[in-house]
Amino acid sequence: QVQLVESGGGLVQPGGSLRLSCAASGFTFTAFRMNWVRQGPGKGLEWVSSISMWSHSITYADSVEGRFTTSRDNAKNMLYLEMNDLKPEDTAVYYCTRGPPPHSPASQGTQVTVSS
Repeated sequence: QVQLVESGGGLVQPGGSLRLSCAASGFTFTAFRMNWVRQGPGKGLEWVSSISMWSHSITYADSVEGRFTTSRDNAKNMLYLEMNDLKPEDTAVYYCTRGPPPHSPASQGTQVTVSS
């Protein structure tokens, strides 16, 4: 069955960095555009970034452009999110999803907390 497992979250100070990972299984990874979405406390789901099947196209929300970098390793069925210069407003549960919108999470996500 389709499984997406996020990891790498944690508590970090403002200005810090984290690298999130998403392990995919149960489907043909290279057949899907992959995405990162997040949900902050008391907020709705927010799209963060998408990457095409072979990484030719990578897009970001304005709120993270220039600070976050999405990548994928198709040989390992892995998706990554490198997050730099983290801000308190980046605090959220981060999820990886596959395919086109709506990007409804089907996994437990990983918590990122940015606080001093």
